[in-house]
Amino acid sequence: MAKEPENTTPAPSEFPRTDQDADLTPFLQILLSNRSLSEEESAAAFDAMMSGRVHHGEMGAFLALLATRTPTTDELVGAARVMRSNVTGIKARTPVADMLDTAGTGGAPKTFNVSTAAALIAAGAGVVVAKHGNRSRTGRGSAEVLQTLGVNVDADASIQAACLDEAGICFCFAIHHHPATRHVMPVRKALGVPTIFNLLGPLTNPAGAGRQLMGVYDGRFLDVIAETLDRLGTRRAAVLHSEDGLDECSISAPTTIVQVHEGEITRTVLAPEDVGLTSAPRKSVTAGDLDHATSMIRGIVDGSLGGPPRDMALLNAAVALMTCDRCDSIRDGVALAAESIDSGHAMQTLETLVRCSRG
Repeated sequence: MAKEPENTTPAPSEFPRTDQDADLTPFLQILLSNRSLSEEESAAAFDAMMSGRVHHGEMGAFLALLATRTPTTDELVGAARVMRSNVTGIKARTPVADMLDTAGTGGAPKTFNVSTAAALIAAGAGVVVAKHGNRSRTGRGSAEVLQTLGVNVDADASIQAACLDEAGICFCFAIHHHPATRHVMPVRKALGVPTIFNLLGPLTNPAGAGRQLMGVYDGRFLDVIAETLDRLGTRRAAVLHSEDGLDECSISAPTTIVQVHEGEITRTVLAPEDVGLTSAPRKSVTAGDLDHATSMIRGIVDGSLGGPPRDMALLNAAVALMTCDRCDSIRDGVALAAESIDSGHAMQTLETLVRCSRG
């Protein structure tokens, strides 16, 4: 019997791909083997996801695997560099090295959007603030609060630059500045748990702010975020998480602050009494809804609301001011923040921002 010709055609792949699909399989294999990605591997994986050429199933697996542990500095730096290369930027006259952002990760118990109040107070004290933010799952994120205060949160980049130059503050609505993340958004929503993107957002300020006040929703991220900011060239930063679970300086518990300054990373624990403020229960600074949160911020900024909400805003603004080298200590920063409010400068900043944001 004649021998049948040998079949030289390769067997079809069990999981065939179309030519235009990017492939996360090599990176999934690394993560599945309990190894971490190098900076270059992380950048390649995130570049593929930002291109929109990666199947949602692969994205979900990749993000879920990363979420099982704390990301490494290499993984965050690689991903952040890709995010920054895809950002729709803002150009203003203020040098970026002197500009501040107060964006945090979110995902922590809500109070009244302290980072927004701190941003307005710091701007009232003379710091230029490119406030990066988004909507929140609670409906009380910086976008919702500022919009209720009268700010046009959908202003384009040229108007945002004008706000920075005239009001000393602008709002950078994340959804308008990170168009490439639209490819990942359906996967993030489907997963329904925090992913590495919760950490990446605050690392990619559209104006390139070189100063950062960044709260994180879990204390395990403090050191790796500080190291990442240092690697990314941040001039000075304060990364913080409170013992009662907040991604901001708390008025009801000590807060751990990891500072980045000229390549040096230091850790301190701060209680309100350390800087002349009084501890208070968290419920005393917790807004019930968007209108309540908005009225609290307006009352703090215009000077009509005192007590724990004012103290909490002062504390966070004080750390921001120290991060911008406006004072040598947080205690001194509290006094500067109080002056910003009591002089009327903080409220004037808000009023100017509302006007400028409307063109």
